[in-house]
Amino acid sequence: MTMRIHRRPARLLHRTRLCGMAIFCLAVAHLAAPPALQAQTPDSSGLGDGFNATAPSCFGMTGITEERALAICDALFLRQNIEARELAEQWVAEAPDSPGAHFSLAEVLSRVEGNLPRSLYHLHRAEELLDYQSMGRAMADGNLEWHYLTLTELSYAHQLIGNQERSLAYLERIESFYGQSTESLRGWPLIKLGRFNEARASAEEVLSSTDDPRERSRAWNTLCAVELADLRPLESMEACENSMSEEDGVSLLEDSTAADTVHLLNASEVSLSLLRFGEAEQLLERATLFPNPDSVGNPWVYLLYLRMNQGRFEDAHDSLDRMLAWRERQRPLVTIMNRAEHLMVSAMMLLLSGYPEDAERLTRSALNQPDRTGSYSADEQQKDAIAALVRHAADRQILERKREEIATQGWIESIPSRLESLWLQFRTWRSSRQAASLFADNQTLMNRLRPYAPLDVHIPEWIEPELVQLMGRGTISALLEQTREAGAYALNEGYYHAYRAEIAWQDGRHDRVVEAGERALGQLPPEEVLLRARVSARMADAARRSGQNDEALELYESALRADPSILRRLGDALPVRIASQEMDAELVRLLRRSPRFNVGESGLAITLDRGDTPALCLRARSGDSLSCVDAGPNDDTEQPLVDLTRRFLDGAFGPGIEISRAQRTALLGGSIIGSSRDTSRQRDISDFLLE
Repeated sequence: MTMRIHRRPARLLHRTRLCGMAIFCLAVAHLAAPPALQAQTPDSSGLGDGFNATAPSCFGMTGITEERALAICDALFLRQNIEARELAEQWVAEAPDSPGAHFSLAEVLSRVEGNLPRSLYHLHRAEELLDYQSMGRAMADGNLEWHYLTLTELSYAHQLIGNQERSLAYLERIESFYGQSTESLRGWPLIKLGRFNEARASAEEVLSSTDDPRERSRAWNTLCAVELADLRPLESMEACENSMSEEDGVSLLEDSTAADTVHLLNASEVSLSLLRFGEAEQLLERATLFPNPDSVGNPWVYLLYLRMNQGRFEDAHDSLDRMLAWRERQRPLVTIMNRAEHLMVSAMMLLLSGYPEDAERLTRSALNQPDRTGSYSADEQQKDAIAALVRHAADRQILERKREEIATQGWIESIPSRLESLWLQFRTWRSSRQAASLFADNQTLMNRLRPYAPLDVHIPEWIEPELVQLMGRGTISALLEQTREAGAYALNEGYYHAYRAEIAWQDGRHDRVVEAGERALGQLPPEEVLLRARVSARMADAARRSGQNDEALELYESALRADPSILRRLGDALPVRIASQEMDAELVRLLRRSPRFNVGESGLAITLDRGDTPALCLRARSGDSLSCVDAGPNDDTEQPLVDLTRRFLDGAFGPGIEISRAQRTALLGGSIIGSSRDTSRQRDISDFLLE
C-alpha cells in the first residue's frame, strides 16, 4: 500500500485569499489611475460600490455587478444547477465576446459537472478577450474582476489536469500583473513536477517572509510532502503537524477535536510511512467525522485499504459501504479527481471477495478514464500502472475460476469453456505485458518496492510481489538491492525478505524460499496479514515440493486462515485427502479433477458430515473446520454434485464476504440509493456522518 499526500482545496484558497489581494490592487489602481480612467470607475469610499463590505459575493468576489452573473451565482447558491447552466449558456450565446459570460459558463461546467476540458475551452476564450497589459486598462473596461478570476481559475484548472508548468506560468502572471506574491501556491505544482528542492526552497521562503496563517499552512503542507519524498518521515510528521496548528491552532495527535480532513489524512499517511498502523487508523477514523465535500480525500478509501491488508474482511466491507456514501456527498469536480482511486480500491476488494469479473471491469474503467490528480501527490502514470497490475491479477483469477469450471464438466460439454479458457489465457498474457510496460521505468519500480512508498498511488503490499513475475526475477532482484541500500527497509526488513521469498519461488529455489520466508514472517508487522499469508503460501508450496509435508500443511493452514482466497489467486493446489469413506464416487472424482486440490494420502481432510444438516467440510489437522458448505439434497439444480463442488470451492477459497449485485452496480458507477442492504446497514450508511 503506497501513499500520497493531499493538499487543501486549492480553489477555495485561490478565491478567499487572492480575492483579498485583488481588492487591494483595485484600490491602489483606482488611486493611481489618470483622471480619464478615474472618471470611469465607481467612486464610493475610495473603493467604489463594487467593493462595499456588505456587497454580495459572486464567484468569491464582491466587485461583480453584472445582473447576468449575479443571477448565475444566485442559482448556484440555491443549487439550481440546470438553471445556472442555462443562464450561462444563454449569456454566451447572446454575448459571445463577453469574458464574464465565458468565465461564468466555465465555472458552471467545472463546479457542477466536473467537465474540465470544456471549462478550459471557455476559460481560454475569456483569456483571449482579456488580453490586457496593464491593470488600469482592465479597470477602464470594467473587466478587472473577470481578468483576475480567469487567471486564477486557469492556474487551478491546469494544475488539476496535470499541466503544472502552465499552472506555474499563470501564477507568475498573477504576481507580475497584481504585484502580490503567489509563492505559497507554487509549492504543490513543483512537487507534482518532482522538483522537490525547488518546492522546499519555495516553502521556506514563505515561512520566512509572511505571518499569514493560510500561506504558512500551505508552506508546511508542501514540506510535509517534500520531507516524505526524501524518506524523512519524522520531519514530515512535524511539517504536517505544523500545517494544521499554523492555521487552526490545534494539534493533530494531541487534540482529539482537530477537525480538518486533509490534515488528518496527510498525518495518517506519514504514520503509515513509520509503520504505525494503529495511529494511522485512529487518524483516519477521526477524519471520517468531518466530511469535506470540497476535499479530494476520502478517509474510507484508506480505511478500506488498511482493513483489507489486515484481513478484517467484515470491517472492510463496512468501509466499502461508507466509502460510497461519502463519495455521494462530494462535489462533482472532486468526484472526477478521485474517480480512479475509488475504482481501484473497489476492484481490490472485489478481487478478494471472489468477484474478479467486476474487478476487471473497474480496472478497465480506471485505465480508460483520465483522472485529475492535481490535488494530491500521485500522478496519472502511477495510476495507470497500478490499474494494469490489478487488472492482470483479476484476469488471472478469472482464468483460474474457468479452469475450476472446466474440471466439473464432461468433455463435450466443456468445449465452449475450453475455447473461452484459451481466450482468457491470451487476455491474461496481454494484461501482464501492459502492466510490465507501464512499470518499465526503474525509478517507478523502486518506488513500488518500498513499503508504503511516499507520494504514490495506493497499492497494497500483498499484491506488489506480482511484479516479480511481470518484470523478471533478475530485474527485481537488482532493484531490490538498490532499494535496500537506499534505506527503504530501515524500519522493517521483513518486506525485503518477503520479496526475496517470492523471487526464490519464481526461481525454483525451494530451500531459499523457506529461509527467506521464515525471516519475513519473523519480522513483518502483524498487521500485514495478507502479505504474511502470501509468504506462507509460497513457503508451503516449497516445503511440499521438498518433501516436508508436515511443515507444508501447517503453513497452508496458516495461509488459509488469514486469506482464504490466496491459493486461488496464486493458481496453487492444496494437498488434501478424502476422509469420508461413504462419500459419493462422483463427488470424489470432481474433487480430484479440481485444479485447487491435490488429492493424495496426506493433506488437509475433506469430510462429508452426516446429520440433520449434512455438510462438506475442509478441516485443519486438529479437526477444526476451515470451511463448510451445506451438502443436503438440492432439487433446484440439475447437477447437484457439480453445484456442491463449485460451492465448496467458493467456500474454501473465499473470505465469505457477499457483495450484492446492487452494491457492485454502485461500484461500477450506478446509484447506491437502490442498494439491497438490510435495514440496519441502510441506517448505518445514511447516518454515519452523524456518528
